[in-house]
Amino acid sequence: MCEMSDSEDDGVPQLSSHALAALQEFYAEQRQHADPAGDDKYNIGVIEENWQLSQFWYDQETARRLAEEAGAAAGEGGRIACVSAPSVYQKLRELQGEAASSVYIFEYDTRFAVYGEEFIFYDYHNPMDLPKKIAAHSFDIVIADPPYLSEECLRKTSETIKYLTRGKILLCTGAVMEEVAAKLLGVKMCKFIPKHTRTLANEFRCYVNYESGLDREL
Repeated sequence: MCEMSDSEDDGVPQLSSHALAALQEFYAEQRQHADPAGDDKYNIGVIEENWQLSQFWYDQETARRLAEEAGAAAGEGGRIACVSAPSVYQKLRELQGEAASSVYIFEYDTRFAVYGEEFIFYDYHNPMDLPKKIAAHSFDIVIADPPYLSEECLRKTSETIKYLTRGKILLCTGAVMEEVAAKLLGVKMCKFIPKHTRTLANEFRCYVNYESGLDREL
């Protein structure tokens, strides 16, 4: 809503103080989404989902559970690779802080480059196209969420996973991929059922190749 100036000579409508505050808040929010910074930069949703890139963020409870599982599996000071799983990376950093475990985010979406040296550009079509600083078998656990429910996508992402991990794998993908996942990565389905901020058409599950806390409850 607008308020008119008391001066008849000033015919330009002026925003009320409430409207101006709301507008400033809107612009601040838009800038934050475009360039996350400060204390909120690791909040899930600060970088919005891009459905064209098949992005669907986990809800807070799922992200927390997966981050805690990855942290426990990696151990104190362990190295964690989040492959196409940015909401887990964000939750890990929110829970642990920047000085904790070594965590990298492997992601095609360059908006996540705001996370600096921990961002690694990753295109599953070229699964071994990684920077030299990423050595083979240098991560205590790899958590991966391939963007598409296809054998090709999982097969190529699996090449990256096997290159990165020292052994432990936490895979998140559709239930329909169970047999392919077992064949490619030797993982089994967990009891824990992950959820997203939006309802997905396909049933989603977690898979691991080690004894996991995600298997301790239905």
